[in-house]
Amino acid sequence: MKRLLHNLTSNYLEAAGRLRPAGSRQRIVAYVESFDDIAFWRTILDEFEDDKHYFEIKLPSRTSLSKGKRIALTNVLSSSQLGKSLIACVDADYDWLMGDVTESSRLINNSPYVIHTYVYAIENYHCYAPSLHHAVVSSTLNDRPTIDFVEFFKAYSTIVWPLFVWNIWCYRYDHYRAFSMADLATFISIDRAVNISHPEYTLERVRHRVNQKIAWLQRHYPQGRKTYQPLRNELLQKGLTPETTYLYIQGHTLFENVVLPLLDPICIMLRKEREREIRQLACHSTQRQNELSSYQHSQLPIDIVLRKNTEFRNAPQMQWVRQKIRQFIEMTNERPTPDPPRQGGQGCCGEMRNKVNALETSSLQM
Repeated sequence: MKRLLHNLTSNYLEAAGRLRPAGSRQRIVAYVESFDDIAFWRTILDEFEDDKHYFEIKLPSRTSLSKGKRIALTNVLSSSQLGKSLIACVDADYDWLMGDVTESSRLINNSPYVIHTYVYAIENYHCYAPSLHHAVVSSTLNDRPTIDFVEFFKAYSTIVWPLFVWNIWCYRYDHYRAFSMADLATFISIDRAVNISHPEYTLERVRHRVNQKIAWLQRHYPQGRKTYQPLRNELLQKGLTPETTYLYIQGHTLFENVVLPLLDPICIMLRKEREREIRQLACHSTQRQNELSSYQHSQLPIDIVLRKNTEFRNAPQMQWVRQKIRQFIEMTNERPTPDPPRQGGQGCCGEMRNKVNALETSSLQM
């Protein structure tokens, strides 16, 4: 089985495609990391399907609950197996920012057959600041403006940017044990529900913790005086900005420890406001009860709304993703792969088709 697994390559999938009827679209298999990624990448890849290509999004294994980039790139796929008919769609994590320092980062940064998010993870797109008001409306059915989410996350990002660069510095120079990603989360998380009337209080608490940690890092790693600024400039050249740092921090931290503590009190307030309005406008108790019940059944938890949020399509980083996919599509159109030599007629084709199907089925059942 292991030999069959390693033989399931893009070349085999291309061979399977050539055995299909003339004029049929090329199937491109896209492996993703987890169930949540399937819907996200379907939203993106839909834009690139045409009369020549279509994508089939799959998990690396159908018999295991193992997930993540390591499974998608290492355990099941390798750079030699990827190709015009087999790609990987993964979260960038820190690999894109780290440069070619690990095997995973080299594959992500250099392979034309690996499409990554260009932000930390899909959760960062789900929390795209310009889309948050729309998410709140979908959750509460109340369109009253509250906090300016775009300005809030610009201010938040600018505050955490210097500490974020330090965290990248620690990973780049092998000091991550002293200041890990989990450590970063403790300093940049929102530790209590946001005061909707004064969100600046929350930002000041984050600023205080961030400044304390920066001072600690400067004392304990004086060598950073020479290497911090070049790393900062390198990140800026990649297209990062201090105002968009929230897109590059760990997605789970952003989702659970920053965005939800911000949105939860807002949603609670807007729901109570709508319920008060219903009570005031109801003509009698039966109407009041019916309207309240209808409204409560129409609400959605804000975390569910965020996970299904697709209002990130206009994010600048999404344009980088689209450009990478366009380059891949252009590569598939450059020249066809030569047909394998044939020894016989229809019987040979049938035998080869069976072999390809057996390889694919066997590998997916590993």
